[in-house]
Amino acid sequence: MQQRMEALKRRLSRQGIQVGIVTSPDNVFYFTGFMSDPHERVLAAVFFEDSDPFLICPLMEAPDAVRSGFPHSVIGYGDAEDPWKKLKEEVEKRAGTVKRIGIEKSHLNVERFEILRSAFPSSGFVPLEETINELRLIKDERELERLRKAGEWADRAIEIAIRHLKEGITELEVAAAIEYELKRNGIEQMSFPTTVLFGANAASPHGNPGTNKLKKGDLVLFDLGVVYEGYCSDITRTVAFGEVTEEQRTVYETVRKAQEAAVALCKPGITCAELDREARNVIEKAGFGPYFTHRLGHGLGIGIHEYPSVSETNGMPLQKGMVFTVEPGIYIPGKIGVRIEDDVCVTEDGCEVLTRFPKTLQIIG
Repeated sequence: MQQRMEALKRRLSRQGIQVGIVTSPDNVFYFTGFMSDPHERVLAAVFFEDSDPFLICPLMEAPDAVRSGFPHSVIGYGDAEDPWKKLKEEVEKRAGTVKRIGIEKSHLNVERFEILRSAFPSSGFVPLEETINELRLIKDERELERLRKAGEWADRAIEIAIRHLKEGITELEVAAAIEYELKRNGIEQMSFPTTVLFGANAASPHGNPGTNKLKKGDLVLFDLGVVYEGYCSDITRTVAFGEVTEEQRTVYETVRKAQEAAVALCKPGITCAELDREARNVIEKAGFGPYFTHRLGHGLGIGIHEYPSVSETNGMPLQKGMVFTVEPGIYIPGKIGVRIEDDVCVTEDGCEVLTRFPKTLQIIG
């Protein structure tokens, strides 16, 4: 934690930023170790070029913030107090008049930015996103340990899901069974709402589970992940309930080959664009190009969608310690949907796959 804070301070100094105000809960957790969902209340970690940082949070959460291990001042405020006034007072105590303030432009809404601008009328505001993204891009060993465990629990969740498949069960019933069993085993939170889609419903890449009932011949798509000690996993598997048609098998095998080709290419120096293109080429050569309608993947860590985007327009080279998803899919509207997704970490000469549930087509029932 201290190393991360020092790294941020060095970046602020190099950029001539006297104060950095970090407001997104994920980034506050990354730098301070304190995880909170403040809802409509203000949460901020405030860093300085040459002074100690402080954390400001709702008063009712201040004891938790202290217990989280943050070694500097925790400033709590009551619901009848103005947190922005407190923040301004604490900044001026440490830094006086400030010329440049770094903020998370993508997180602060317009109302809150206007409050900050009014509180610091002589200051200029610059974005911190690029700086923070670069710091969070490479995972350290402790982060990787948590991501591995999150991946193991995602594999177990797929096993749970398959055990509950039976004719007539609904998508929502399977999703509920997955989350119930995980919570019974100590998993407090999913990375995102669990997705279970049957048959033609799986042809919607971001479909929502409903009361659709499972029947023989359906492909079943599971997309889910868990949060383990603050870090996310994200896995997608598609299985068959009963025998499959030749078309279903062809679509499935095309996605599997595309996914495995991209994973095999992962190593330092290969670009995100090259990975996307590797998978896309397989799908296009099989005649399904128009049905692969999204990027290949996204960064993964504290957030379920992190920097970078693994897309055909991103020329960023892979580096050791980067973690991201590889998740090609084919979606034929009203008919078939298949996606296969793994979480991978770039190593010195390749990659480590963090999600390991088998990718050969599973035929259930």
